[in-house]
Amino acid sequence: MSSSSSSSSTSTSLRCNYTWTTRPSLSAHRRDVKIFWPTGDFRQLSIKATEASNILAKEEDDNNGVKITRFQNGSRLHVLSSPFLSIRPRRIQIFQRSKTFRMVSTEATTTSSVYAKEAKGEEKEEAAAKIRRLQNGSDVRGVALEGEEGKEVDLTPQAVRALAESFGLWVAEKQDHPGPLRVSLGRDPRISGAELSSAAFEGLCDAGCEAFDIGLATTPACFMSTILPSFSYDASIMMTASHLPFTRNGLKFFTADGGLNSKDVEEICDKAAAIYCSNEKPRAISTVGVRVSSVDFMRVYAEHLRNIIKERVNHPLHYDTPLLGFKIVVNAGNGSGGFFAREVLDKLGADTGGSLNLDPDGMFPNHIPNPEDKVAMATTKASVLRHHAHLGIVFDTDVDRSGVVDEKGNPINGDRLIALMSTIVLSQHPDSTIVTDARTSIALTRFITSRGGNHCLYRVGYRNVIDKGVQLNRAGVETHLMMETTGHGALKENRFLDDGAYMVVKIIIEMVRMRLAGSNEGIGSLIQELEEPTESVELRMNILTHPQQAKERGAQTIEALRRFIEEGRLEGWELDSCGDCWVSEGCLVDTNDEPTAIDAHMYRAKVWDEENGQYGWVHIRQSVHNPNIAINMQSSINSGCQSMCRMLFERFIRANSLDEDLDTSQVESFARKGFHA
Repeated sequence: MSSSSSSSSTSTSLRCNYTWTTRPSLSAHRRDVKIFWPTGDFRQLSIKATEASNILAKEEDDNNGVKITRFQNGSRLHVLSSPFLSIRPRRIQIFQRSKTFRMVSTEATTTSSVYAKEAKGEEKEEAAAKIRRLQNGSDVRGVALEGEEGKEVDLTPQAVRALAESFGLWVAEKQDHPGPLRVSLGRDPRISGAELSSAAFEGLCDAGCEAFDIGLATTPACFMSTILPSFSYDASIMMTASHLPFTRNGLKFFTADGGLNSKDVEEICDKAAAIYCSNEKPRAISTVGVRVSSVDFMRVYAEHLRNIIKERVNHPLHYDTPLLGFKIVVNAGNGSGGFFAREVLDKLGADTGGSLNLDPDGMFPNHIPNPEDKVAMATTKASVLRHHAHLGIVFDTDVDRSGVVDEKGNPINGDRLIALMSTIVLSQHPDSTIVTDARTSIALTRFITSRGGNHCLYRVGYRNVIDKGVQLNRAGVETHLMMETTGHGALKENRFLDDGAYMVVKIIIEMVRMRLAGSNEGIGSLIQELEEPTESVELRMNILTHPQQAKERGAQTIEALRRFIEEGRLEGWELDSCGDCWVSEGCLVDTNDEPTAIDAHMYRAKVWDEENGQYGWVHIRQSVHNPNIAINMQSSINSGCQSMCRMLFERFIRANSLDEDLDTSQVESFARKGFHA
């Protein structure tokens, strides 16, 4: 009896033998077989390599033990059982290690009644797993082009087609909508965007949607295409991988209710994996016969931003050109943000002559489009000083993040940007709560509270921070600003959308109002009282296990540290708390009945000693982007970060042999040498 590897799962009674055949292309892949024995008289099963081959078999017994056996041409693997194992499965994974392998058979060698269930071809199982692994928290990201050492392309056109179809079906299930759904799609300038956009349009049409092509766009614009009149699409997709290299790409999903959360994206990836594996052969990608309408939405979105500035400044002398007399430098990093200089600022009267990298270039030849990038901030600072500008602006690739440079050339990002936005928001909404991720400084908390605000520390991840603000407002806690240290910022007044351009609009409006009020100070004067931490450092530990096990291994490590701290085994360390929040189940959560789903485990601990009192904190978390663990530290004393790092490494990491599964070289080096490493 034989079963082709391309066939579906089968179950067969084994009284003599059961044979699997395979194609040469399946070499180095796995075939999963589950053996069931419904009677207690079964004692032995034999697996034999029946043709020239080099095979590994991995047997998992009922006590979760694992045995690896190599058997070659003509040899056998014997599987023994005990009477108490009746009606329970034994799973055997067969690995083929050479292209000469063609056949393997099993034989019940003792009186028995046995069933074998062969799983679908391993190539499909692995393909489904790859689709699921594309999830990156609340969006999808993957390698779209070759060129990264050690990385293979996984965000293929076929994968994107399945994801887009899945999203269309998901939206249709969630919305009671007569007729076909209308879905827009925009993209940043990455060179893989054109091909992958075609695949996405195919997928949307597969789901029965009407597709609308925005073309070069920003992430916030894609969301606003579901809101602004005359468009009001049912959903939207933005194709971007933010600040990651040009070889990467990804998808962000929106409905009129906002960006999807990690649970939603998990559902979409699961459905996409099923769609992908339901196709026996990869489908060719072609837009022939696919109905896609091109729309000039970015023009409308730019007009929307211009109107906000004009209306809120309400300039007494020149309403339509409120930015006359202001020099503003925009650094778009060759991403999607060039429109802000040309279609917003220029048309409002600003002088943007010193702007940088406005033309889109998907290779990003000058620097990474990222407000946290030192080169991006340094070149913007230089241009601001050279042109005597009043403000410099740095956008990331898809303009959902931004940073600024003041008139003196001081970079304003991270805690400084949160402080600036908090000052503006609290002047309009006194006593508002400000939600940030838990990597912000103690000094920022003091700054916010000194201006009448409340500071809520929450989980790292911009979607977590924004969702927390939504939740607090729903619970009656007035919360107008949610910001992450990476530059993601959302405001209640802007539909809780993380829009780097809208955040800059708020700063520009404040700058003009200060001038109209007779002040000669720039926007940097609003945060001059913010104290800077004495020391701050971020370290990474790469997880060395297989990518499929990396997330679980990271969670285990972080949970082990939590227990270590709770048991008092790190002297002077205590899990941090903030007001009505406390560290529980891997995150800072409120004492309410709506805890946020955990997308990555993380904790923050405050650290003190007898001499200095509380002098710092340590935040440790899983990365949702890569298989690693991030460690952030801040200290108010010299050498405080090194002291905390040394204790973490010597008493926790090395004492528990965690360096066997983790690349701890950064942590070990900093523990020994500090900032001289």
